[in-house]
Amino acid sequence: MSLHMSPAEAAAAIDALSSQIDLYAELLVRKGAAIRPGQELVVQSPVECADFARRVVRCAYAARAGHVTVIWNDDVMSRLEYENVGLPYFEHTPSWKVEQLNSLAEKGASFLFLEGSDPAALQGIDPAKPAAASRARNAECKVFRDGMDFGRNAWCIAGAPVEAWATKVFPDVPGHEAMYRLWMAILQVARADGEDPPAAWETHDAMFEKNKRQLNGSGFDALRYRSSNGTDLLIGLNKGHIWEGGASRTVGGTTFFPNIPTEEVFTTPDRLRAEGIAHSVMPLVHQGQVVRDFWMRFEGGRVIEFDAALGRDVLRHIIETDESAGRLGECALISKNTPIRQSGLLFYDTLYDENASCHLALGMGFPECIEGGYDMSPDELESHGVNRSHTHVDFMIGADDLDIWGVRADGSEVPVFVSGQWAWEDE
Repeated sequence: MSLHMSPAEAAAAIDALSSQIDLYAELLVRKGAAIRPGQELVVQSPVECADFARRVVRCAYAARAGHVTVIWNDDVMSRLEYENVGLPYFEHTPSWKVEQLNSLAEKGASFLFLEGSDPAALQGIDPAKPAAASRARNAECKVFRDGMDFGRNAWCIAGAPVEAWATKVFPDVPGHEAMYRLWMAILQVARADGEDPPAAWETHDAMFEKNKRQLNGSGFDALRYRSSNGTDLLIGLNKGHIWEGGASRTVGGTTFFPNIPTEEVFTTPDRLRAEGIAHSVMPLVHQGQVVRDFWMRFEGGRVIEFDAALGRDVLRHIIETDESAGRLGECALISKNTPIRQSGLLFYDTLYDENASCHLALGMGFPECIEGGYDMSPDELESHGVNRSHTHVDFMIGADDLDIWGVRADGSEVPVFVSGQWAWEDE
């Protein structure tokens, strides 16, 4: 006798969540993308998430959005394109797509990216093709990219379930039940399972302040990472670096949440100072392909050696995206005592898995993480140690026994993380 939900039972269970899913949609519109009256909202959504996308659009108009543009994507169509079209096509973004994204950003739109895809959608596809498409989009949709990187546009990335993703996270139950379970997990870790998600996020945002205060008041010159899996890495920090986390603000003063969920406090390290080796603790899902059990060795800030049990070519294409893609643009600190980590789930999605683990990112650094960064040119940012690249890819290194020390200019060291959690967490 099966203990699994029948399709009808799963559908009824998801239907019972309808009002909570509406609250989640409202959270993404009002707190995540922070839509303002009269403003354009751009929603990017998988076609499978059409019902949820419609809820988001209704919430946006209820919040008096001036107009909502929806851009659809589909794993199956993307795979067909990569299977049947040659590499040269992907080396440039079609002019209509460039115009679409750049013009929307230039007019001050807010962007909401609904993330839900098959983690293995592009398994077996030549990784050079999606790598080329990503590189071209980031280079040619410059107004769009700079709008997010330099605080001109509010934006938010948040999850919505599709069945192929749900069955990867919950492989032991039928697809219809996996969808229900993934909805429950998304609502829980996004703090959207209560009566007042916006209030929960106000409280959550306040919790970031203690860690940011502690780090920003320390003036560390570097961070030293060590764990028993072999991670042994020294990362230099920039003079005038700033730790951020939780809510962000546009240059115009709009407060928004770039990621829902988020648990990280992060900064941009010195692009020229990383020495040692970092081992992954979770798979990296990148453009529909999985990289598993990998490591990277850094010298002079650059990856000089790497390997992976699965997906080595994918990792190589990330590192070779451009001249600076093999340098670090982010180091993020996250306690193992967070809802995502405590759930015990591997989401196979970076938005979620990066918030379960301390992580680093190859590629583009953050202007807001250096004093006066939003007022600097790209060349000035680079001269201050902020990496410049057409990619930004997070990878997780937060083992349960990870220790991190803050290194002062005089060489003295102060514990920041002890066995995977903040040294001051119980204070």
